[in-house]
Amino acid sequence: MAEKSGQQPGEAGRGPDDPMLWPFAAARLATDACFWWLERVPAGQGEGDLAWTTSGTVALELATMRLRDCSRSRSGQPALVCAPYALHRALIADFAPGHSVVQSLQQSGIDRIYLTDWRSATPSMRYLSIDSYLGDLNVAVDEIGAPVDLVGLCQGGWLSLLYAARFPAKVRRLVLAGAPVDLSVESRLSQLARNAPEIVYDQLVARGGGNVSGEEMLRVWSKAPGPDDIAAALQRDISDEEGAALLARFERWNSEPLNLPGTYYLQIVNWIFRENRIASGHFTALGRAIKLKDVKSPIFLLAGLDDDVVPATQALATAGLVGTPPAFVAASSEPSNHLGLFMGARTHAHAWPRIAEWLRSDLSSVLARSA
Repeated sequence: MAEKSGQQPGEAGRGPDDPMLWPFAAARLATDACFWWLERVPAGQGEGDLAWTTSGTVALELATMRLRDCSRSRSGQPALVCAPYALHRALIADFAPGHSVVQSLQQSGIDRIYLTDWRSATPSMRYLSIDSYLGDLNVAVDEIGAPVDLVGLCQGGWLSLLYAARFPAKVRRLVLAGAPVDLSVESRLSQLARNAPEIVYDQLVARGGGNVSGEEMLRVWSKAPGPDDIAAALQRDISDEEGAALLARFERWNSEPLNLPGTYYLQIVNWIFRENRIASGHFTALGRAIKLKDVKSPIFLLAGLDDDVVPATQALATAGLVGTPPAFVAASSEPSNHLGLFMGARTHAHAWPRIAEWLRSDLSSVLARSA
């Protein structure tokens, strides 16, 4: 779902590190929380009105998503970018030139790229669960052709990690960017999730008729992100003409929330953020107990030094939970807030080209040295 040198955009203009107060905002738990990202995904339409930055086609229509194909070639190793399914549209991964994960990977030599464009929940989707999303992610991987390189952003990170643990043979390499996995590592987000009364979340779902209403989240949200917040997330000055256009685009994206299935939402809140089931080894996915030590594929962890949503210590702690040999764990800690990991100009100039190079690299020499 923030740079201390500036407020993180999207982080709702509440403070430098206060992202989108997830549905926690519903109870007016507005105490510098940071569930911004989990809360606002695309606005009720699987494809919002804002155009994508990278050209592509819809490769597959599933109950939970449209699988976008942004490939420039039919051959080569495929990468699947798993966007966060929170309250904002998947455009977070393809926001604008110089601010797009998909574009940065392409420009750095990754020719086969796919993106999960999650759908806004309709009344008929209210009982969809985490298993529903893992199941459709599996269908997407089979459509693309396993093994894939999975690139999980924020909430898409823990979903990608669960998938890699459930289907280890289908994931070649794994990138987790600003991904909350071990919630025992303190953050304001994990504290908020644990401290809010459980009835808050139940009532939020009840008011939405079984779903979490993105529109209600926007009404509850007391402050829209200001220009300084947005500049911090984009990591650039927005006082010029191009900056003004980016500002308008960000505000439009931020104002178009997605609805979330109530069952899925409550599982995230309770199982992941309150009970820490993934990290503690008590998560069951598609009928099988998940063991993170089953994940042995090479993994790259991207963390923001100024990320108050998923602190760097939390993002990097995943390395100690998986079975990947230390020689195959790469990491980068960037001077970035949470949104800046996905949208920031500096991050796209430095971190994402490095990630693409890592995805393209031959790790056999590393294997030989570690043998």
